[in-house]
Amino acid sequence: MNIENHPCFNANACKSWGRVHLPVAPRCNIQCNFCNRKFDCVNESRPGVCSSILSPFQAMEYLKQVVNRKKNISVVGIAGPGDPFANPEQTLTTIEMISKKYPDMLLCLASNGLNLPEYLDDIARFNVSHVSITINAIDLAISEKIYSWVRFGKKSLAPGQGVKLLLEKQLASVAGLKERGIIVKVNTIVLPGINDHHVTDIAKEMAKMGVDLLNCMPYYPNEGSNFAHLREPSREEIAKIQADAQKYLPQMKHCKRCRADAVGILGEEPDKVLMESLKTCASMEETPEIEMEDPARPHVAVATREGVLVNQHLGEATELAIYDISREEVVLVEQREMPRPGDGSSRWQVVADQLKDCHLILVSGVGETPKALLTNEGFEILEVNGLIQEVVDAVKNKQNISHLVKRAPLDCRAECSGGGMGCM
Repeated sequence: MNIENHPCFNANACKSWGRVHLPVAPRCNIQCNFCNRKFDCVNESRPGVCSSILSPFQAMEYLKQVVNRKKNISVVGIAGPGDPFANPEQTLTTIEMISKKYPDMLLCLASNGLNLPEYLDDIARFNVSHVSITINAIDLAISEKIYSWVRFGKKSLAPGQGVKLLLEKQLASVAGLKERGIIVKVNTIVLPGINDHHVTDIAKEMAKMGVDLLNCMPYYPNEGSNFAHLREPSREEIAKIQADAQKYLPQMKHCKRCRADAVGILGEEPDKVLMESLKTCASMEETPEIEMEDPARPHVAVATREGVLVNQHLGEATELAIYDISREEVVLVEQREMPRPGDGSSRWQVVADQLKDCHLILVSGVGETPKALLTNEGFEILEVNGLIQEVVDAVKNKQNISHLVKRAPLDCRAECSGGGMGCM
């Protein structure tokens, strides 16, 4: 992994190395007065917009197509179109999958920092090397002009209370990332008459905290936003701000204000083939790609009542059928006894120990606690309906089993993402 090959953090790399942004994070937890994410044009390049939203599994299929078509992709980033940590499950699942399948790829995240402190250890664990945080002010009076609301947890906060919390979390994010040896870039949107006189103050403070790079991004007029009336700052104005800020921090001067689904070298024309690939992947049925990477774990465990169907909840199973799928023909190895219900989470640690030779567990249902614990222990868990032989044969041969995967019912009482994309 060569961290010098990041085209956004290194101007010398931007003409040789490309990046791909995976749009897996639709929700946002703040409302900036300069932002309107409802509008999207394929010819428009700016943060906060994309043509399609991908699930983590869809993103991995799209990434495979990207790296096959473009051999100079050095960075995989998640930059929205909302905020990665307003969508932590999608974000962390995606970067974990990338880190396993593409260990030499640089991982990059762009966030407003509000929810980031809670996930600092996860970011480090998955070897994320570069993080950009958007900090538009360190003066609360200026911040109140920039944000309409801040949502933290289940509470929506008005600007006065919200911007104070936002700044606290942003500073904690920067400090936590630098403590973990992660390269940090701060993005500041330059808003004429709002914060353009304040950028040098931001640079001074960020320099004290060890930030590596500052990107003074000129505001892009955004129809439908509260700041739609603001003009775009001129090149001369940006150059003057960069020159003043450069006394404290190195400047990124080659930013192209990338979309949340950007791909390729900075500034190059959109690849029409990959644009179509993105849309195709977004409409794919979700089927995890299950790979038996560890020859020491050739087995699949199945929760079954009678030995014919995958039809038992993991929590009810006192024994699991163990199949070997590494041979020419799938073979039932044994019925392996599992610990009896009870004992709380300690039961699932015992299960993990007893299934060390398995990489996949097939069940008709599973609770959140065992699913989380066993996933962290390296197991794939699939909730499926169907004949055991049909499912394990399909897994062995890497066939599509989307028609067998159980679907969670849509809950239209759930909180709306507000992205105009239906229930998420």
